[in-house]
Amino acid sequence: MKTDNQNSRLFAVQILEKVEKNQSFSNLLLNETVKEQNLSPENIGLLTELVYGVIQNKLKLDYQLEPFIKKQKKIDSWVRQLLRISLYQMTMLDKVPTHAVVDEAVKIAKLRGHRGVSGFVNGVLRKIDRDGVRSAADIKDPVEKMSVQYSYPLWIIELLVDEVGKEETEKIIKSLSTRSKLSLRVNTSLKSMEAVIAQLEDEGFGVSKSLVSKYGLICENGLPVKSDLFKDGIITIQDESSMLVAEAMQIKPSDVILDACAAPGGKTTHMASYLDKDQWGEVVALDLHENKLDKVLENAERLRVDDLIEVRAMDARKSADSFPDQTFDKILVDAPCSGLGLMRRKPDIRYQKSLKDIYSLQKVQLDILNSVAPLLKEEGRMIYSTCTITKKENDEVVRSFLEENKNFIVEPVQLTNDKLKLSDEGYLHLYPHLHGTDGFFIASLRKTSDNK
Repeated sequence: MKTDNQNSRLFAVQILEKVEKNQSFSNLLLNETVKEQNLSPENIGLLTELVYGVIQNKLKLDYQLEPFIKKQKKIDSWVRQLLRISLYQMTMLDKVPTHAVVDEAVKIAKLRGHRGVSGFVNGVLRKIDRDGVRSAADIKDPVEKMSVQYSYPLWIIELLVDEVGKEETEKIIKSLSTRSKLSLRVNTSLKSMEAVIAQLEDEGFGVSKSLVSKYGLICENGLPVKSDLFKDGIITIQDESSMLVAEAMQIKPSDVILDACAAPGGKTTHMASYLDKDQWGEVVALDLHENKLDKVLENAERLRVDDLIEVRAMDARKSADSFPDQTFDKILVDAPCSGLGLMRRKPDIRYQKSLKDIYSLQKVQLDILNSVAPLLKEEGRMIYSTCTITKKENDEVVRSFLEENKNFIVEPVQLTNDKLKLSDEGYLHLYPHLHGTDGFFIASLRKTSDNK
């Protein structure tokens, strides 16, 4: 009979196998496992800690493991995951005694493998306990040291060092290694911020006002999706950084807006909240996948803006085939990107992307901008945003677009928060260490004429 603790460790091994083999997202696998298995809250916590802890520290754990396993010719994936979660508990979790970690690991090894495997696992872990592990501080090369110490692939470190320097790079990746926080967007046209805070506190949630967005709250504990505030569309879950997009659009109630890459709809519904149906305001939301647009509509209905949103399953790069030139007052291109700004809440991303992906995404991003540009009215505004921190997907894409579209100019991103500093070009770069948000980028582009 397996104990709950043993189950948690066994499930962690299985989840980590799938993440590494299939590039599955750990948060989705965790949710599935929790729904399917009858684990206590304590062991759900242990499972979550093990999965995220190993992913966030994988390169460091492998560096520490390597001297103890280098003589072994072949190690099955599940055995490597078991060693990782065991080492993580031994070196980074104070609450679990080492002897208990080793005992549980050996039991799992016996359950999944043969006697030789359990003996190997037992020997490796007991030698680690006896000899200790090597430190990343011993690595001479500072870039390689950062890669191992914070468990980020070398290409990410090298790219960031090239773009922002070593000191800023270390601040960014150190911040991305901390736990994410939950932020809520409040529809203040339905209820005041103060009233929402009071109600959430009455329901047992600790909340504070966002220092980034005037519409944002930080929830310190729990997930208020069962609150009447959530059910009634007064609050929704959205990162503070992405709340700035609708503000940067400078929306008028009568605007007709194109959201070129809309799913899952957080920014779509936020923009719609500025519009007035009686003044013919509307957001036309595009996405490649019909099922993702269903989610947009579901959110829109809960947030009471479904009558202001029209959805169309369409590749934004072909939008000119469906809309006449100069159809829209405003356009949002929240482009497909590497998502490297989300690595705090989705740590798997760092191992699933490559520099080659960045260059491929550059082309997609530029193609979308070029495709929707003719659809914007003269003097209209187009916002380009991403949830990544690489200048290759941000500044360089905007620069290429402007070179090909002389009838567009950069204007400073318009925000009410004067503590958010713009770059010399007028762009907003939100780096995770500056305000504790996701990494994010916003550029504002104005169309001066209809001729390139």
